[in-house]
Amino acid sequence: MIHADALASLPVRTVLPGLSAALDGHGAAVLCAPPGTGKTTLVPLALAGLTGDDASARRRVVVAEPRRIAARAAARRMAWLLGEQVGESVGFTVRGERRAGPSTLVEVVTTGVLLQRLQRDPELAGVDLVVLDECHERHLDADTAAAFLLDVRAALRPGLRLLAASATTDAEGWAKLLGGAPVVMAEGVSHPVEVVWAPPAGPVRPPHGMRVDPALLEHVAAVVRRALGERSGDVLCFLPGVGEIARVAGLLGGLAGVEVLQVHGRAPAAVQDAVLAGGPGRRVVLATSVAESSLTVPGVRVVVDAGLAREPRTDHARGLSALTTVRASRAAARQRAGRAGREAPGTVYRCWAEGEDARLPRFPAPEITVADLTAFALQAACWGDPGAASLALLDPPPAGALAAARAVLEATGAVERDGRPTERGRRMARLGVHPRLARALLDGAPELGTRRAAELVALLSEEPPREYGDDLAEVWRRARRGGDGYAARWRAEVRRLAGAVPQEPDPGALTDDAAAGLIAALAFPERVARARNESAFLMVSGTGAVLGEGSRLRSAPWLAVAVADRPVSAASARVRLGAVIDERTALEAAGAFLAEDEEVHWSTERRDVVARSVRRLGAVELSARALPAPDPRLVRAALLTGLREEGLGLLRWTPEAVSLRQRLAFLHRELGEPWPEVTDAALLERAEEWLGWEPERVSRRAGLERLDAGKALERLLPWATGEAARLAELAPERVEVPSGSRIRLDYSGEQPVLAVKLQELFGLGETPRIADGRVPLLVHLLSPAGRPAAVTADLASFWRDGYRAVRAELRGRYPRHPWPEDPTAAVPTRRTNARR
Repeated sequence: MIHADALASLPVRTVLPGLSAALDGHGAAVLCAPPGTGKTTLVPLALAGLTGDDASARRRVVVAEPRRIAARAAARRMAWLLGEQVGESVGFTVRGERRAGPSTLVEVVTTGVLLQRLQRDPELAGVDLVVLDECHERHLDADTAAAFLLDVRAALRPGLRLLAASATTDAEGWAKLLGGAPVVMAEGVSHPVEVVWAPPAGPVRPPHGMRVDPALLEHVAAVVRRALGERSGDVLCFLPGVGEIARVAGLLGGLAGVEVLQVHGRAPAAVQDAVLAGGPGRRVVLATSVAESSLTVPGVRVVVDAGLAREPRTDHARGLSALTTVRASRAAARQRAGRAGREAPGTVYRCWAEGEDARLPRFPAPEITVADLTAFALQAACWGDPGAASLALLDPPPAGALAAARAVLEATGAVERDGRPTERGRRMARLGVHPRLARALLDGAPELGTRRAAELVALLSEEPPREYGDDLAEVWRRARRGGDGYAARWRAEVRRLAGAVPQEPDPGALTDDAAAGLIAALAFPERVARARNESAFLMVSGTGAVLGEGSRLRSAPWLAVAVADRPVSAASARVRLGAVIDERTALEAAGAFLAEDEEVHWSTERRDVVARSVRRLGAVELSARALPAPDPRLVRAALLTGLREEGLGLLRWTPEAVSLRQRLAFLHRELGEPWPEVTDAALLERAEEWLGWEPERVSRRAGLERLDAGKALERLLPWATGEAARLAELAPERVEVPSGSRIRLDYSGEQPVLAVKLQELFGLGETPRIADGRVPLLVHLLSPAGRPAAVTADLASFWRDGYRAVRAELRGRYPRHPWPEDPTAAVPTRRTNARR
């Protein structure tokens, strides 16, 4: 019997005429309806003609939900409203489970299932209307399905109607995407929701990767206890992931008369159903974002929001994908708060400060901008648009991420070089798992038999609970004998996968451990890793990998890494799930990375050129032998690298070479071009030009050490202009003083220095100058013992003003040396007074 009163109480009924008119007139529409209005339940029933008596007005409606739990719950609620069982007028299809029949008019499916149907039957024969529910969440499958449906409307079925529905969405953006579709706004439930700001009292570290500060979780648990004391009704608490739910559940242990339930994507269907069915006592429901939308949890009057969410992130260079914890968007916060007001006035406790609210992102990051795009790229290729250039998407796929996805598809044989799908690629797309896992299933079945390959691929399609451990083979054995919700879903997926590929017998050649390693290596060849030591490995991709304490995999010589994540600040990835393999399996699975190259480089450890022929599996070195005659160009490049790393000290710098460099530096500083710059950076930049080595004579560090840097520097002199001939004139190595001595100049400082005994300059009235008379020498006047007596750049001033004091101080100490009263008229000498 139809529940007419319940249908009549849903506020969205007031906009149904306008919605129908919008769809009739335009063929597409955007529906914005707050939580609790009946957007997910009444609208599909009404559009299918199931709420009226006119059978001729009935249409077949497909409703696409982002999650399995939401799809099942929506179908059950609609069937209840009609007074029927699921599978009659209303049914659902999710991966591994279908409850629908010939009389089904409203079928709720996941967006992944919808994509599979569109690939098999682009016209969606028999379907009159598709509803994309909760489109604000911007899941990649939903965005892709919308793009495909718009193609179908444009090219195949203009009469197919399309409705984008959400409680909080970018209505303007979706309306534009749907070709200027009308936007229908529904009023929300009149139940008010009071906001209570409940930030932690002490400092809390921001989320980092998958890590959430335990202090925040303790605070969330305290807020739940506070809410139970201050408000009536059940409490729905939003947390980012399964681990945080388990932690808070532990902190809430011992609540008298309160049942604590955990809801997430991995929870058994029976637990999910129990939560959605309500209960007689008071409950605390700890949930991930699966409870944000398309669900009414009966009895909830209070929401506690931790303010966090999980989003995918992909390191395309290393082939690592992982979830990361982020601040929830304002749109998500509104959705969560709305759960408290679905049935009566409610309260939301937000575990952050009111001042932080405006700084939250407006909407969650579209998955297409942050996720691994391999599956999307294969879907687009099979759709006939390998580059996704003509797909109508709210956000275009990042070029780098799409290129990385195409590279994976080419390596697995799913697409041709031009991006068009192969027949193998089409088979992979139809399997409904990530293309990497599809490759492992297709290539692993002949080696292991279809059943065993399907069992292992099913393990990787939904990551097992962490308590199963990190050894894939042991996880496999545990799933086989397990009786928990994960094991039940795993068995259903095994049946689906095994039925989707040709049946291959089990040759019986591989043990469970070897079979697990083969499948993991086939799925993730760039994560094949070789041991560095007991717990550290190097993956083919070049990324390090480490195992946790106590892992059974620590003694493995080779490892196939199935699940890993790399924290932002970590040098190596953490292995979450892997399997032991041998070198033969590594080469078989990751053979595309096998290469043998001539490697000539500068070794920092050896401080010399190393020339080898190296056989590598990606970044993993398998073997090496010395190269007797390496390519001279590579040797030269390696030596240049050594010079840059070690510095010019690798060359032989005689005193003459050092002097020449200092003189050239002086001339460049004072005169500029054409005199060359001879700083370390400048010389290293022009090393090939001035060193002029012969590769057959200089092939190792020892050859560099034999090079005379001074002779080499002469190549930089401005020979072409003729200025090189003036080197001795402009920057003389020595100058002759009045005594006849030729004194070496010191160019090591900012001003050239002439260090000479004072008596040898008698009679010289002016300071000597160089560089065409531009630069006076800095004269260090030495005592007879060779110690500085005075320093001057103005010799005339010294004879006039400073000499008298020096004479008075030194004549008594050195009486055998001349100390005339007028040094400008005295005879210069290198000797003492006349001999007796």
